[in-house]
Amino acid sequence: MRLLTCLLAGVFLMAGLTASDAVVRIANDRGGRIGTYVDKYQSIRTSGDMVVIDGLCASACTIVLGAIPRDRICVTSRASLGFHAAWDPGANGRPVTNVEATRMLYTMYPTSIRRWIAQRGGLTPRMIFLRGRQLTSMYKPCYLDARASATH
Repeated sequence: MRLLTCLLAGVFLMAGLTASDAVVRIANDRGGRIGTYVDKYQSIRTSGDMVVIDGLCASACTIVLGAIPRDRICVTSRASLGFHAAWDPGANGRPVTNVEATRMLYTMYPTSIRRWIAQRGGLTPRMIFLRGRQLTSMYKPCYLDARASATH
């Protein structure tokens, strides 16, 4: 039992976490209103929690990349980030690009993410995805089993 405890403590240390650090897991988040996510991530930033991206994080969810320090974000092999232009519902219910909100969203992202988006034509109504090797070249991989983490 003592060997198991020492082994687990070593794993936590190697991952850069202590037993008291909280983890916020993001998976299957399709986004929503920008303001809601800004508030949510500001709270997480202040708390000092680690963020594990373990699945889809699309649209406003991707604000996490600008709101939380890079060293407190890790990605699993299932992580997938989806980016597109911000929009408002039009008169007929169809999305209408909100140029000002799109510009604000774009400026929230770290330089490496803005560069990646720009190389793909910028933020447009079409969703573009960052995942796999490209994503792990920008964010550290998670070493802990993300399924055991709390979902927020």
